[in-house]
Amino acid sequence: MDKSKIKNRLVKDKALLWVVCLFAALTAVPLFAILGEVFLRGYDQLSWSFFTEPTPTAYKAMKAIEAGEPIPGGIANGIIGTMLMLGMAAVIAIPTGILCGAYLAENPKNRFAQTVSYLTDLLQGTPSVIIGIVVYIWVVVPMKGYSAIAGSVALFIMMLPLIIRSTEETLKILPASLKEAGLALGGNRARVMLKVQLPAAFGGIFTGILLAISRVIGETAPLMFTALGCSFIRFAIDKPISAVPLLIWEFFNDPNLQELIWGASLFLLLFVLTLNLTAKYLAKNGINNTYT
Repeated sequence: MDKSKIKNRLVKDKALLWVVCLFAALTAVPLFAILGEVFLRGYDQLSWSFFTEPTPTAYKAMKAIEAGEPIPGGIANGIIGTMLMLGMAAVIAIPTGILCGAYLAENPKNRFAQTVSYLTDLLQGTPSVIIGIVVYIWVVVPMKGYSAIAGSVALFIMMLPLIIRSTEETLKILPASLKEAGLALGGNRARVMLKVQLPAAFGGIFTGILLAISRVIGETAPLMFTALGCSFIRFAIDKPISAVPLLIWEFFNDPNLQELIWGASLFLLLFVLTLNLTAKYLAKNGINNTYT
C-alpha cells in the first residue's frame, strides 16, 4: 500500500479518536456539573439530625431563616417511607421476577412465554405517571385513601420488568453444560433450575435487582398518586406516607424549605450511586466467579 494512503488513514483515525473524545467530554461536563452543584450545596446540610428528624413545618423554617439559623429538622420521614415501600415492593417483585424470568429463559418458543415477554417490554416502557394513575384506580380508590401499600404496588410494577429481563438474560448466558450436568445426575428441570442454574446466575440476577431498586427509588410521579406524603415519621402501611422524592418536590414548592432540597438530593444521589457501583462490580465479577 502507498505510504501516503497509510499516512492519510492514520491521520483520519487520529482525527476520529479526537472527535470521539471531544463528544465524550461534552457528555461528561453536565454530569459532573450536576454532581458538583449537588455536593457543594448539600454537603453542609448532612448531619445526624438531618437523617433522624422529620421535616420541619414551613413556620419553623421561616422563623429559622429570619433568625439567621440553619433550618431545623431533616428527612427521616422520607427515608423511612422510602425504605418501607421499597421493602414491600421488593418482597413481591424479586421472587415473582426471578421465577418469571426463569420461565422465559426455559421456554423461549412457547407462545405464552412470548406473550409474557412482549408484555414485559411494554410494561418497562410505560411512563411512571401512567402507572401511578392506574394504581390510584386499582388500589387508592378501593381503599378510600392514600397509603404505603398503594405506593409499594406502584414501585412493584416498575421493578418487575427489570428483574424479569435481568434474570432471563443472565440465565441465557450460562454454560449449557451446567443444565446438562444437572439433568444427567437425575434432576428434573425444576430442581436443576432451583439448585444449579439460579445459584450460578446469582451475580447477574442480584445486579438486576440493584438496578431495579435504583431505577424506582427516585420516582416521584407514581408516589404522588399513591402515597401522597406525610410530614411526620409513620410506620403504618395503610396510611399516607412520605418518601425522599416526594420531600424534594415539597421542598421545591415551599420557599421556606427550598434550602433542604440539596441535602435530600445529595442523599438520594449517593444512595443511587452506591447501588449502581455495586451493580457494576457484580456485573463484572459476580457471575463469572460463581461458576468458574
